[in-house]
Amino acid sequence: MPSEYQQWLQRDVQPEEKPQMTASEKRKNWWHYYKWFVVVGVLVVGTAVSLILNAFGVGTVKPDYQVAYVGSSELPDDTVEELTAALEALGEDLNGDGQVVVTLNQYCSSDDAEDDTAAMQKYASEAGLMADISDCDSYFFLLEDPETFQTNYQVLAEEDGSCPEETDFDWEDKVYLWTDCPVLDGLELGSYSESLLGETLSGESRDLLENLYFGRRCFYEENSNTVDNQEGCEALWELLIQGATR
Repeated sequence: MPSEYQQWLQRDVQPEEKPQMTASEKRKNWWHYYKWFVVVGVLVVGTAVSLILNAFGVGTVKPDYQVAYVGSSELPDDTVEELTAALEALGEDLNGDGQVVVTLNQYCSSDDAEDDTAAMQKYASEAGLMADISDCDSYFFLLEDPETFQTNYQVLAEEDGSCPEETDFDWEDKVYLWTDCPVLDGLELGSYSESLLGETLSGESRDLLENLYFGRRCFYEENSNTVDNQEGCEALWELLIQGATR
């Protein structure tokens, strides 16, 4: 027979019953262990949905007209806002979304880049401009140096909108100086003010534009791509160069 000690070891010992959690406590416990899985899942789904919506243009405002500014330094925000607003007042709702939208894409680089950061900005700007031209985003161009631009890209259109011959890199007959276009030169663009390196710079927006050249792009037959609403863009071009001289 087992001894009393053995009987004591073998006796039934009922485990202590754990208290039952309430529904609220269960939810808190679940959240404690799985919250990061939920957060990561939401981010992944949100990113996927955003990419899909952007791909189909859902929730984004599509511009009716796009202008590419190519220069050595960016135009101030005040100037950009006034210029796009003035052009919108002259344009039409080409895509039928109930509003007229002009987007100005700035591509700025300087050959005087002295450090790695400036060099990277230059390369990024040039890559952005190449993508703009390849994707046929901008129809209009505001150029600081039209000669270099035409030599590099050869997309400035002839007077009738056609593309130049393969050996034609002339630019003088393909662009207008801003001040030689009465419509452009007559736009009310106001003044600008911006902070740069701790200093406030201000002036008239017209002064920043008066030495720029205005041109439009052409589309080569072998490239089937064109800008959206090309006919509407051509109509605005004709309006903007009314009375222009070279």
